[in-house]
Amino acid sequence: MSTQVVVLGSGYAGTGAVKRLEEELGPDAELTWVSENDYHLVLHEVHRCIRDPSAESKVAIPIDDIKAPETEFVKGHVENVDVDERTVELEDGEVDYDYLLVCLGSATAFYGIDGLEEYSLELKSLDDAREIHSDVKAAAEDASQDDPAKVIVGGAGLSGIQTAGEIAEYRDEQRAPIDITLVEGLDEVFPGNDRELQGALRKRLEALDIDILTGEFISKVDEENVYLGGGEDEDPDELDYDVLIWTGGITGQKEVAEANVEKDERSNRIFTEPDFRTSDERVFAVGDSALVEQGTDSVAPPTAQAAWQAADVAGENVARAVKGQPLKTWTHEDRGTVVSVGDDAVAHAVKVPGVGKLPINVFGGPAARSLKKGIAAKWIADVTDARHAIDAWESL
Repeated sequence: MSTQVVVLGSGYAGTGAVKRLEEELGPDAELTWVSENDYHLVLHEVHRCIRDPSAESKVAIPIDDIKAPETEFVKGHVENVDVDERTVELEDGEVDYDYLLVCLGSATAFYGIDGLEEYSLELKSLDDAREIHSDVKAAAEDASQDDPAKVIVGGAGLSGIQTAGEIAEYRDEQRAPIDITLVEGLDEVFPGNDRELQGALRKRLEALDIDILTGEFISKVDEENVYLGGGEDEDPDELDYDVLIWTGGITGQKEVAEANVEKDERSNRIFTEPDFRTSDERVFAVGDSALVEQGTDSVAPPTAQAAWQAADVAGENVARAVKGQPLKTWTHEDRGTVVSVGDDAVAHAVKVPGVGKLPINVFGGPAARSLKKGIAAKWIADVTDARHAIDAWESL
């Protein structure tokens, strides 16, 4: 009987792992790919759909354009993983496995802030981008230059910066009456990163007429207002809004909460060794679903870059486990950061394969924009072909 290998999720980690498994698995193994979406979303470019919904066709790649004909695809939402019975429970039916790779990505973290989840939009899917576009457009249509629509983006990390930038470009292209405010609880945009990079990003955000509020955490949200700060001896500041988008953090998926593998009980992210094996020798995890050990008290970052790198080794290791071969360890290599700010981009600490780190620490302009496009295009070409990458270029 063939060994049943199952991959959960069609994000970067799942897609990359499936491609490697198709290369590595022998004829005695069958591969099944499970996802609630029948497409792979190039998530770090989904913000483009906020400004231009037609970009959807470029950043959402059909599963059938990615997988080999021999790979079975099952469209369905994962409800639970039963490691004792080696079964993945779906909304409709179940899938049995001998080896499982969990790549379910992350959910948005709302940190228990009163009203935040109820009243805010998020950006984790195509549907989210469509909703943001629709709500921003509707708010602008009901506004005027004397009384502009107020859009607040909570969280000035990668997603928040790119979201605010796209809304600003939409405002300018449509000549829409919109005020945009980017709110960050820590003291600077893109917190925890290089100071020069932070300054370059702030400069471009301000050039797009985006107001930036840092150093005040959102403490509460209701249907009309966002409340900042406040405590026992002071009232919070109030910001009224028409559209609120929250990009302030990630957590694991609730669908693995009952799975009998060691995980962080607060976030449901699964602990793994550097070879992606979990506390159950038949279950592996990678991407945002996992906390992949990277030395003492260190785990791999929850970034697209890390997921791309890890997926290749994770796929190979699952195939090695099937064959009874020793597993490889993986170490994340930071190859730099590139962030879109509307039509512009900023790059930092970029490493080029075969060349090494570029001599310029931070740069923007045409070079950074082309690099940002090139990164996405290369990924699309790797999981499909050059034709798909070329077709997507203008929308990236």
